[in-house]
Amino acid sequence: MQDFTSLLRPTTFDTLVGQEHLSAKNAPLRVLCEKGVLGHSFFYGPAGCGKTTIARIIAKSMDLPFYELNATSIKIEQLRKIFEQYKNTLQKPLIFIDEVHRLAKNQQEVLLPVMENNSVLVIGASTENPFFSLTSAIRSRSMLFEIKHIDNASLEKLLLLACGNSKITYDEDAKEYLIASSGGDARAMLKLLEFASNIDMHITLETLKSIRPNALSAGSSEAGVHYDLASAMIKSIRGSDMDAAIYYLARLIEGGESADFIARRLVILASEDVGNANPQALTLCTSALTSVAKIGYPEARIILSQAVIYLCASPKSNAAYMAINEALNAVKNGVMLAIPKHLQNNGSGYLYPHDYGGYVKQKYLEKPMKFVELKEIGYEKKMKDWYESIKK
Repeated sequence: MQDFTSLLRPTTFDTLVGQEHLSAKNAPLRVLCEKGVLGHSFFYGPAGCGKTTIARIIAKSMDLPFYELNATSIKIEQLRKIFEQYKNTLQKPLIFIDEVHRLAKNQQEVLLPVMENNSVLVIGASTENPFFSLTSAIRSRSMLFEIKHIDNASLEKLLLLACGNSKITYDEDAKEYLIASSGGDARAMLKLLEFASNIDMHITLETLKSIRPNALSAGSSEAGVHYDLASAMIKSIRGSDMDAAIYYLARLIEGGESADFIARRLVILASEDVGNANPQALTLCTSALTSVAKIGYPEARIILSQAVIYLCASPKSNAAYMAINEALNAVKNGVMLAIPKHLQNNGSGYLYPHDYGGYVKQKYLEKPMKFVELKEIGYEKKMKDWYESIKK
């Protein structure tokens, strides 16, 4: 059984595949390593894209002892033993901590002194952006690098390398599936190749699908991907691109996102981006939120799809969103107007609009202020026309 992941693991920046922004000769990370001055660094990005490999390459490039730890099982005493071992030596070790976002606060505090005096080089990796979970003291002493999905061209290069070093052959559609179904994850592609080759050295699409029936996606359980997919869906709806919005909805669903979370985002968008240009949008999305909570998957996907398409096809207005933000900003900046006496709870002199046919002019603010700008879009245009007519 061949372990392609280990056999093909790059050992230098020149052999690293798919992260040219870090491995190119003029890339800041590589330049700092080759000059021996790289500081404490944190990598974040999808699984199977080379975070651990890059840490090993850095250790080799800078000629540093390499310690590979995981935040889920790391012990403070374990760290202290490493610190003590190199306490009175001229050489410093590279301590690599995977899943670094899971470091407890007391574990981070143990790292802080050695990071401060540079007696060790700390490198962390995570599928989530670790800067949200690290203390400000550690963040201020570190650099952050993003690891990206490996593109299909780079995956194909790896695949050809793996097969070229063995007696594996494959059908063309099997090759395409190996690459396309791996979601930019080199490890996932090589593992699928490994398992399939143990069944038959000639790889067919049928064999691959018997092992991995569906393509891998980045999912949405990892915080960065979770928010990126949700953001892409919302922005596609805001831009009235139905096909893009439905695609990102499918990615969220396939990635395991809850129907409730998606529906809540749609309810917010119905007010923020559609607003009174189509007031029915909020009603429909609220109904969708109630429905998916009672029905669940797989049928909830249809309800979410209906809501997404409706929002895409609706006229857009952010007047309500802008108005409340402007008003809140005024209040936060100390604009505190006195309430006119006739509007106060026990005040006198208030004119009841219904006694005057629905509208009567009277003072509602101590001084004029303008927050709301109704747009001439959809139903909001009718609202604007009526509002301006009564003011005349």
